[in-house]
Parts: sequence; structure tokens; C-alpha cells
Amino acid sequence: MDYVDYRSGADAMAYQPQLFRIDQKEDAEYFNLLVSDPDLVIHDTLQLQLAELLKTRHVGQFEDPEALREAVNVHLGALGLHEYGVWVFYPWCRRLVHILDEDEFVELRTSRNKYKITEEEQLLLQSKTVGIVGLSVGSAVAFTMAMERSCGKLLLADFDTIDLSNLNRIRASLKDLGLNKAVLMAREISEIDPFLKVEVYAEGLHEKNMQDFIGQVDLLIDECDSLETKLKMRLVAKENRVPVVMETSDRGMLDIERFDKDPNRPLFHGRIEHLAWQAIDGHPSRELSMQLLTSIVDVSKVSARMRTSYAELGKSISTWPQLASAVMLGGGSVTDTARRLLLGEEVPSGRFYIDLSELISSNPQTHVGK
Repeated sequence: MDYVDYRSGADAMAYQPQLFRIDQKEDAEYFNLLVSDPDLVIHDTLQLQLAELLKTRHVGQFEDPEALREAVNVHLGALGLHEYGVWVFYPWCRRLVHILDEDEFVELRTSRNKYKITEEEQLLLQSKTVGIVGLSVGSAVAFTMAMERSCGKLLLADFDTIDLSNLNRIRASLKDLGLNKAVLMAREISEIDPFLKVEVYAEGLHEKNMQDFIGQVDLLIDECDSLETKLKMRLVAKENRVPVVMETSDRGMLDIERFDKDPNRPLFHGRIEHLAWQAIDGHPSRELSMQLLTSIVDVSKVSARMRTSYAELGKSISTWPQLASAVMLGGGSVTDTARRLLLGEEVPSGRFYIDLSELISSNPQTHVGK
């Protein structure tokens, strides 16, 4: 392990915590250097975690607090409480947290997934890699997938930084303004699960890294704004037989393209076949961009408020609006779809709507279908 001294100020792009197992001599030396910093904040609830682990493993057996304390001591064996598990250092907030080591940590953290997700399914999901492009709407997807542990590795791509106007829908705080969106999400994920693998593409997805990015993933989630990137990533996904899922935050519209099952499937369900998109070299013209946009989303089916927004693009607003409620709904619908797809369930290609304004109304109609 290479110990990094962050006392002179955390690297602005740092998103990977450092893990110390201090029963190992080298880690113990670095750990002692770290805790000599008077500004360090230490959180140590390992005894509570061990108690919860044992109560989870042996339901109903430890109603007596004294019996539970004794069981924790037996579980520790020859190691002292201080040496057991892992100490995790988060340089960007200068905090040191004491947690269970990976196997016990994952066991306890996912224990309330049972039996919604079986142990066998959880193990299978741990072997899967998911790529998310665009960390505005994509931040809700990434965070929900991380909480549920619906995969073992996340690739996050976004070149953009947090602006004040992003705080209407992105889980961030004022101290995060100016920080890369993918870096912010990677930090948040590591703070709930430092063992979940996360890789950041802070330059975003582009022609030089697209093949590498998509070639690693079992599922690609498209939440980016660039039409050019949307088109190119789907071509690479088709080539690599990678399924693509996209959510638009309007009427709960969810697109599923199973290029893994049908690599000859036309992009966006064939909705842009009448346009000369294949001749695009660089950014499409404004006219072609609007034609692509209205064809991809099918403007006749968007909400009335979104149609009003389209008319104002480039006039009173620079991009289409998105609400936190819609973004959070999308995080849930994409995560649920992704989990079932990664587990091999029959998830079809198509376009689906989870329109709460119609589902919850005086005259409800279920809009679920292509």
C-alpha cells in the first residue's frame, strides 16, 4: 500500500478511500502516521456492527445484552476490537471510519435484501459491471444501485461539474459546487460501501475511451444530454452486444434496448431510421438535433408541461427541465429493471411509461407498454 499524506489538502479529484488492516505491520505503520493528524475525525462503531452481525446470523438468540457482549468477544478471538476489521480513510472529508472487513460487511449490509434478492442472486450481481453515462439523472441511478448493491462495479462517466442550478435534482451540497459530478457520486458511494468498485471517467465518454468503457460493462445506462454521444454509444453497444437502458424523467419514460439479445435491432426502436443521422460527423446541426430529439422521445407522447418546455428551448431556458421527484423515480425504475436484466430475467426491449400523473388520478389509466 502507498500511504498518501493528505494533510496539505485533499486532491480535488480524489474519490477512492484508503483501507487499513492494522493487524498487518505495514498498514499499522501508515495508520499510526494518519492518526497523528489532530484534524482527523474518527468514527468507531465496530462493536455495534459486530453485535448486529451476530444478531442477524442468529435471529432471536441474543435477547440478553450480556450474552451478546460475550458472543462478540468470542467472535473477536485473539484480535482486539481495535485491530479487527478495516479502518477506512476518506481524504476529501478527513474522516476515518472503523468497519467490518469485506465479507462480513457485505453480508450485513445486504442482509435486509433477503429474500427480495436471494444470496445466490446477490453473489451473481456482485460479478456484474454497470456503466452509467451522465451523472445528473444518472446520479439517482448510481446511488440506488449502490445502496441495493445491484452490481459489483460501477463505471461513471461525466465531464461536467456541479452548478447551483443542479441542486434542484442532484444529491449534493453547496460545498460540492464546482466538483466533477462523477467524482462526487463516486465519493458518496464509497461512503456507504468502500468495497464496491467504482471507476470514474471524469473527462466523460468520447470517441477515444468509448470502446474501453463499453467493452467492460454488462449493462450500459444512458443518462447523458449529448445526442451525438447517445448515437455513438449505441453503435458501440451493438457491436459489443451490451444492453442499453435509458430513463428520461418525463412521464417515467423508460427505454430498454436488448442489443445483447438482438444486435441487429435498430437504434431507439427504429424511431430515427428516417433521418440522416449516420452521416453525422461531429455535432449535428440544430435542425437535425431537434429532429432527432423529437423523434427519439416522440413529442406527441411527452407531458403537456414538457411540450411547453420544448418551445422555450434556446429562448427562456437553455435545456429541458427535470424535477427531483422524476429523477428519483427514474433511479428506482432503472435499478429495478437493471437488476432483473442482470439476473437473466425476461426483460424485453421496448418503451415503457410509469406516469404517476395518470396512474394516480381521478381517472387512472395504466400506461405501460411500447
